[in-house]
Amino acid sequence: MAKKKSKKYLEAAKQVEAGKAYDASEALALVKKIDFANFDATIEVAFNLNLDTKQADQQLRGALVLPNGTGKEQTVVVFAKGPKAQEAKDAGADVVGDDDLVQRIQDGWLDFDVAIATPDMMAQVGRLGRVLGPKGLMPNPKTGTVTMDVKKAVSDAKSGQVTYRTDRDGNVHVPVGKVSFTEEALKGNFDAIYEKISRLRPAAVKGTYIKHVSLASTFGPSVTVDTNSL
Repeated sequence: MAKKKSKKYLEAAKQVEAGKAYDASEALALVKKIDFANFDATIEVAFNLNLDTKQADQQLRGALVLPNGTGKEQTVVVFAKGPKAQEAKDAGADVVGDDDLVQRIQDGWLDFDVAIATPDMMAQVGRLGRVLGPKGLMPNPKTGTVTMDVKKAVSDAKSGQVTYRTDRDGNVHVPVGKVSFTEEALKGNFDAIYEKISRLRPAAVKGTYIKHVSLASTFGPSVTVDTNSL
């Protein structure tokens, strides 16, 4: 049974012209205008890509630092020992530990947004896979969160890094920023995401790569972006 839309949603949706694809700047302005959340909602871009995700080389996963940040303060934990643990602390990590941090998370603590680990810690961190994996918190080399350069990893996480990953239908969802951001800041972030996704086009893909792009705030209706304008 389809979920019934709220009156606020339906009123917002009336302001989106049916069947129209908007220029990216127009779409961002409209998403800001029709947002009705009583908090500073996140705006997200969704790409529908012409990918066969059954093929390993067509599964996109990675991270990028948005030029204008995400508008969210990230709590960062680092699994590291010795000098690398001190490096993480000096870089501004919120919590740093090794076996003690693994145990703390096994005991149920999950009050953080990003987890980073040095490669030598992954044998212990791997035991947390069932806890961190479903929440998207498991450190991974593809997202730059398994690394010896913990200083850069912490800096990136604190500076507005976002991760992306294709689902089984070839969709990629990435946060663009907050509704409170200026249109210029949102457009700068959107352009950075679009450029990144475009560069990742697998060589095996024939024909149209980016099939559909839409923008929406947390509870708001989606607005289609004209891919020809990008």
